[in-house]
Amino acid sequence: MLGLEIARARRRRRWTLQELADRVGISVSTLRAVEQGTPTVAIGIVFELATLLGVRLYDAEPSELPALVALGRDRLALLPARVRETTVDVDDDF
Repeated sequence: MLGLEIARARRRRRWTLQELADRVGISVSTLRAVEQGTPTVAIGIVFELATLLGVRLYDAEPSELPALVALGRDRLALLPARVRETTVDVDDDF
């Protein structure tokens, strides 16, 4: 869905694939992959394209983002700071 929104925003601005790819510093084939939703494209490139085109990454108003970040940090604080490998051997021989 994010790739479709990026394609729609690009077309609304009447930018060609080459124009947008040049602005972001990627190849046209990478931009095509983003617009088609290919999962192998680096998420940073997708976010950069979305930001450049004004595509919202979150379903929240920009003024709500600080509160959502604080909530996420509070939730993360409830979990263990480190995850250790379990030392119990699992008997999975049925």
